[in-house]
Amino acid sequence: MKNLRLKAARAALDLSQQALADEVGVSRQTINAIESGDYNPTVNLCIVICRALNKTLDEIFWPE
Repeated sequence: MKNLRLKAARAALDLSQQALADEVGVSRQTINAIESGDYNPTVNLCIVICRALNKTLDEIFWPE
């Protein structure tokens, strides 16, 4: 399942995939795979991403 909320939150902060990846310590490909629904990140990575985007886990990763 694509994670459009992650993509929208990243775009709202005007962050590229590379910029977010650098901030959370993963590759751009990892961010792309999460947004595309091809990779299910660990809870720890989810938390780091949410902190970087100033969002909660529910706002980014909880299925609707």
